[in-house]
Amino acid sequence: MSTAPKQTDLESKAATPTRAPHIETPKLVYADGDDASIRFFNRDISWLEFNRRVLAQAADEALPLLERLRFLQIFSSNLDEFFMKRVGLVKRQMHAGVTLSTTADGLSPRQQLAAIRALVNEMEAEQSRIYRDLLLPRLAEQDFHILKLAQLSTKERAWVDEWYRSNVFPALTPLAVDPTHRFPFISNLSDNFAVVTSFPDATDEEVQYARLKIPPNIRRFVQLPIKGLKGGLRFVLLQDIIRANMQGLFQGMKIHQMAYFRVTRMAGIQKDDLETANLLQSVEADLKQRRFARAVRLEIEPEPPPALSRWLLDKLRLDPQDVYEQTGDAEYPALSEIVDVDRPDLKFSKYKAAIPPRLADRAISERTPANFFATIRKQDILVHHPYESFHDSVERFIASAANDPDVVTIKQTLYRTSPDSPFIESLIRAAENGKQVACLVELRARFDEGRNVTFARQLERAGVHVAYGVMGLKTHCKTSLVVRREKQGLRCYAHLGTGNYHPKTAQLYTDLGLLTCDPGITADLVQLFNYLTGLAATQSYSHLLVAPFNMRQKFYQMIDREIENAKKKRPARILAKFNSMEDREMADKLYAASQAGVPITLIVRGFCCLRPGVKGLSENINVISVVGRFLEHSRIFHFAAGQDDPADGDWFMSSADWMYRNLSNRVEVATPVRDDDARKRLKHIFDVMLADHRNAWDLLPDGTYTRRTTPRDAIATSPEALGTFESLMLDANLPRD
Repeated sequence: MSTAPKQTDLESKAATPTRAPHIETPKLVYADGDDASIRFFNRDISWLEFNRRVLAQAADEALPLLERLRFLQIFSSNLDEFFMKRVGLVKRQMHAGVTLSTTADGLSPRQQLAAIRALVNEMEAEQSRIYRDLLLPRLAEQDFHILKLAQLSTKERAWVDEWYRSNVFPALTPLAVDPTHRFPFISNLSDNFAVVTSFPDATDEEVQYARLKIPPNIRRFVQLPIKGLKGGLRFVLLQDIIRANMQGLFQGMKIHQMAYFRVTRMAGIQKDDLETANLLQSVEADLKQRRFARAVRLEIEPEPPPALSRWLLDKLRLDPQDVYEQTGDAEYPALSEIVDVDRPDLKFSKYKAAIPPRLADRAISERTPANFFATIRKQDILVHHPYESFHDSVERFIASAANDPDVVTIKQTLYRTSPDSPFIESLIRAAENGKQVACLVELRARFDEGRNVTFARQLERAGVHVAYGVMGLKTHCKTSLVVRREKQGLRCYAHLGTGNYHPKTAQLYTDLGLLTCDPGITADLVQLFNYLTGLAATQSYSHLLVAPFNMRQKFYQMIDREIENAKKKRPARILAKFNSMEDREMADKLYAASQAGVPITLIVRGFCCLRPGVKGLSENINVISVVGRFLEHSRIFHFAAGQDDPADGDWFMSSADWMYRNLSNRVEVATPVRDDDARKRLKHIFDVMLADHRNAWDLLPDGTYTRRTTPRDAIATSPEALGTFESLMLDANLPRD
């Protein structure tokens, strides 16, 4: 049954041309003063608090054992990226001589680095405690043993020595550092030993330094062939094996000291696109330079020899505060090697995504492209990943378009996708089938630049029209447009999503997608693609919210409307869900709404710079974070619009967080959701997450988070007890009308 599109007065107004102008927010007056440090949290400190919530999953005894180990690895991986991106940026400011505050809370770059260091040291100590005191004993109970060489039997030690000689020793290359040998380049996140040696007849002062890199393609946890008593697994660390055999790499030399270490380098700051006429060549050049970027962190084993530490700091041009001592009996970045062991009883039970009900119909399941598009014509289809199959919805949308003889044009944006992307295959097949295919490949997607360069060249060779983005703006929207020849003429079909066209992350991240042929939405999308791939001096959209042109302005208008409704005692509320909240102007608008009496609930997975619950400022704002099995990635926005029933208000889903970069420096899209069934599903997602007492945390006014606890009287099958992820997995497999 189809539903008539709904249109609010806001949607009927065309957006302003080009970028939306800066909009002044009213000066706020509240009880605790007007210092920015009162209004906003530090972005980087808030992000570290998010990673603390990730770490807390590793301590959660209700989670399967190997999943807890996985969260330890995720915590470390998150920190690596944080140091490469955020600490690298702050250090760049410090090296440039910036001494004044660059943050909302008044911290200078040097003060911010000190605060970051204190928090990281605290959390890494907790990580070590969780691993040593909580997880290793539980692993031993399951007959997983991570052993020291001294704990091995004679037979096991002989096997290790032979394995080392056959699989490791030939691949090792010790590099001397002396007047004839320069200090070698230490690659980002590589594992190394620093070694102090001397010739047999040398004095104590005549020492030689060397560096030994551990090849990246050798497992860090070496599994012994001899099983445990219960058939379990026994491991030794590769670093321990190499350490024990170090003498063989320095024949005839005395080895005085050695230390295991790892270096993190900054990711670099991407250049403004206006500096170069050829973006593809610029990105390729930046990739080559990134591997030589400045070091920002030295991780080293506990209590390293002082002389070795000083030597490394000097050669890497680091300061003592850049050194982070790591426990020697853990290889956190490599814990996935143990997590991936075939022990399903120690992991989350496998979940098979449900096929969206309207796409599971027998006629549709016959994979006839015409049937697929006919289904979209009947009614918009909202899909929720990973609970509903990405393969049977989004992948099929593009594959059906590639195979349908009536499709004349396919257009798509690609920000990130998998190495074996089915979308690349479908676009190439469509081009080979004679269709006009255009693809916007965002070359500046952080850490995926190299892969996207490869995709761009592959698509170009197949005859796809490839664009690389807009000058000065990163294209972050996730949109596809299919133009099909039908009896009434050309009809456009669209997919608008909150997440990347990435089949792997679609199984791990929660995202939303809308399949629609709503003529208002598709007309705006046609205009957007013309802008992305062609030339346009002005931009005007009637239905879509498109950053940086009208999105910020339209959000402000909707907030202002809620303020006016609250003043007139009409229904007013704001619900929003996204990854990060950082934009100060947007926060000030929400503070104004709170002061006017508008109840505001934000579900923010990651960092949140807005301070909730402050009397006279934000007492009507609540912020929660949900962290658990899947990574919450969808962005949803709701405004009451004077309606009592939330299903009758304004609903949007988007690719954009409420961050300055998303609202002002990126091409982003928010689409209205006007189908009644789809709006009810969005409301249900909020209802489940707000009821969650299993995975949810509440942000307090002081910037800390408190974890909710499940009420004793909670029904076992309720979201209170099951939490968001288990509840939505159950919901996805329930029959729907």
